Amino acid sequence: MSMEYYRHIMDVVGTSVDGIGVFIVVGGALVATARLAIHRAQSTGNYYSLYRQDVGRAILLGLEFLIAGDIIRTVVVAPTLQNVLVLGLIVLIRTFLSLSLQLEIEGRLPWRREVPHGENC
Repeated sequence: MSMEYYRHIMDVVGTSVDGIGVFIVVGGALVATARLAIHRAQSTGNYYSLYRQDVGRAILLGLEFLIAGDIIRTVVVAPTLQNVLVLGLIVLIRTFLSLSLQLEIEGRLPWRREVPHGENC
């Protein structure tokens, strides 16, 4: 198996992982919208906040797949210094977006664990 063939396969894998990420974001937004319609029909009070959380979770999961696809394509397919620097910038931006979304959805940063009730630290 030649190196060029291997790079082509990894390019296809990276693009497929990107596609899965996009599918997750779009699918998650559609599911969140369907849940919004159901909650509004049932007249539950906090439906907008739940909708934002559902869409935010879909975006977070999709971003993870998009980052993975970028890493696969950059490191395996075209590992030039310029591509690695661009990848670093993309990962930095997407990580900032992920942290911002996580903070907005859950009200805490991912590394801050929730203390169970009745437990003193």
